[in-house]
Amino acid sequence: MVNSITIQEFLEKAAQLPVLDVRAPKEYGIGHIPQAHSFPIFSDEERANVGTAYKQQGHDPAVLIGLDLFGPKMSSFVREAEKLAPQKELLVHCWRGGMRSGSMAWLLDFSGFKVHLLQGGYKAYRHFMHEQIEKSRPLVVLSGFTGSGKTDLLPHLQQQGQQIIDLEGIASHKGSSFGGIDMAPQPSTEHFENLLGMEMLKLDSQQPVWLEDESISIGRVQLPKPLFDQMQASPTIVLEVPKVLRIQKLAAEYCLTDPAILEAAILRIKKRLGGLDTKEAIEAIHTGDMEKMVDIALSYYDKAYTYELAKKQQVLRLPLEGINPEENARRVIEFAKQHQLI
Repeated sequence: MVNSITIQEFLEKAAQLPVLDVRAPKEYGIGHIPQAHSFPIFSDEERANVGTAYKQQGHDPAVLIGLDLFGPKMSSFVREAEKLAPQKELLVHCWRGGMRSGSMAWLLDFSGFKVHLLQGGYKAYRHFMHEQIEKSRPLVVLSGFTGSGKTDLLPHLQQQGQQIIDLEGIASHKGSSFGGIDMAPQPSTEHFENLLGMEMLKLDSQQPVWLEDESISIGRVQLPKPLFDQMQASPTIVLEVPKVLRIQKLAAEYCLTDPAILEAAILRIKKRLGGLDTKEAIEAIHTGDMEKMVDIALSYYDKAYTYELAKKQQVLRLPLEGINPEENARRVIEFAKQHQLI
């Protein structure tokens, strides 16, 4: 007998059991439960054909077309499921918990599997993720000019017992024109929300959470507006690191980067830099003068940062003499305690 369960029960079981997402590959590609295996009943083309039949001919003819497509694949589905779940217990979902997951759950149950079916499907999961993201919780936002080492502080804050969310890590982008360098391809905004919601689920909502300051876009990914608005209203600690140290830090990182990638990043902000600065920055890349290139780029990014910082509701400035992340994490925690933020 198929066991129909809530999203909370489903995610608890997903820590131990395989999850089969029976939606089409395109649906899975846009966003999915992170633990789920793509296990499509229909290909993208087949799904489109069934959908067209439903619109043009109605429910019953579409069901028959779906059964014609499903029938020849049934034995291969069972064999694949046995590979993924040798203990013969697994979780299944589709978009809304309808015919696709119902059909797969019936087949696997008939074949001797213990099947847990997600009530409401992936749609219920998405709703649950939005609840996690939009939940009101105490936030502390870590800010500072580009090159201040904000991202580097996060793991050290975590090591010292603080809750953190690495938005740039989840988005696979550092937020500037240079932000995609040496990063994996970005998820869709939908899947970013899924990954973010799963991280939020691990946290104690009564305890402060540290996040790095971001604009509403991180590369091509959009931050959920309720979270962005909450970040804007939360206490913001600004790391004030001397510009010379920021330049040295960024130049050391970019020395290892393909010059063509750096040139493309500069050209993406050409309108904001102006023709002369763009030309000088590209010449600096060609001659290997990374400090000069970084200095020119920061002229734009520092202005943009100052403009965005003015929109914050509670800004606390912390001067730092060095760039050591472990030491700065200790300083930041002491500072936060002094201001009763944690």
